[in-house]
Amino acid sequence: MDVSAGVAGDMLLGALLDAGAALPVVQAAVDAVLPGTARLSVEPVVRAGLRAVELSVEVSGEQQPHRRWRDLRGSIERADLAAPVRRDVLAVFGALARAEARVHGIAAEDVHFHEVGAVDSVADVVGVCAAVHDLKLAGLVSGPVALGSGHVRTQHGLLAVPVPAVLELAHGWVVAGDGRGELATPTGMALITTLTRQVPAMPAIRIGAVGIGAGTRDPAERANVVRVVLGEPMTDADEVVIEANIDDLDPRVWPSVLAELLRAGAADAWLTPILMKKGRPAHTLHALTPSDHAAEVRETIIKHTSTIGVRQYPVTKYALPRAWVPVEIDGTTVRIKIAFQDGVIRQATPEFRDVEALAHAAGRPVQDVLRQAVAAAQASGLTPGSPHPDSSGKPSPGRATPDSHGAYRHTHEGEHS
Repeated sequence: MDVSAGVAGDMLLGALLDAGAALPVVQAAVDAVLPGTARLSVEPVVRAGLRAVELSVEVSGEQQPHRRWRDLRGSIERADLAAPVRRDVLAVFGALARAEARVHGIAAEDVHFHEVGAVDSVADVVGVCAAVHDLKLAGLVSGPVALGSGHVRTQHGLLAVPVPAVLELAHGWVVAGDGRGELATPTGMALITTLTRQVPAMPAIRIGAVGIGAGTRDPAERANVVRVVLGEPMTDADEVVIEANIDDLDPRVWPSVLAELLRAGAADAWLTPILMKKGRPAHTLHALTPSDHAAEVRETIIKHTSTIGVRQYPVTKYALPRAWVPVEIDGTTVRIKIAFQDGVIRQATPEFRDVEALAHAAGRPVQDVLRQAVAAAQASGLTPGSPHPDSSGKPSPGRATPDSHGAYRHTHEGEHS
């Protein structure tokens, strides 16, 4: 996702459609959430002399620009959507609700969406998630986001750019104030920060398709577009291990160090007890890290520990394809992580964070919920030796629900990243 000129939901959806997503498939998903309300169309346009595709949403009936999060969530949960699409749509609007709640100092459940609750914005979010699913994208990455500058008129009056919700959504992301006007909308920012992982440069891929989505304005100083580049990753298994021997850190600090490394982009982080020179007990801190996150992880180790240096070496990881399959426990979704090979499940394990959250919310022992999750997985056919499920959760030898947790979703060869 090239969002160096900014991002809005319609621009992103236009780019995905230009890259090959099927408009009828996307329209069907939008109709499932907004029956007979929004009609999508695309047309070729020119932005700063470059060809692009502009998405239009024709709205019939009442616009309903003010939607409560709980009402919109109910519509999404009841809609006839593929499970991965529903999951991503709920995640995007959940991020928007939390951002708006923070901005206005209220609970997320009480948030009233204004501009982002309008029919066209809902169609953009549902459409983007459906397009990603239709293209069978195994993973999404994006570069730095341009936010813009100046002021914009909203339901809350005249606000400085970037607007407060965009700033809330941008926490932890590399952004720039390049350009005049509102370049990144809350909807576009929520889609990018929820669905993608930020990288400093395009990863090594074999390019298969390029889609270009246009914004409504055509400023002279830049091409007002979002670009989507599809391709097969060439080095997605190549990672590095970064290490340091440390003998003088308060042991109570270690849990927070490991957590910071994971936040910095490490795929895994762990400690090994060692005995150093002069018989001093110590630990080796290890971080398994994608190459494009090595600099951030090195800096995190330096910042959060007492070491004065690290070592780094390349490794190649051979991993089974993985997927997440949701199961229902007492009305709450718990994800089961499966690893599969040749269409057969090799491992199936409940996601412990989901189990822990459900146990905490229900006031139940974690071990009881964990046993219930294992039983639910077995009842759904998620056991070693069984065929791996498709996106609907039914056994199928040819598809697996994409992995929505972590940097990449692992899929069969031939699918794009």
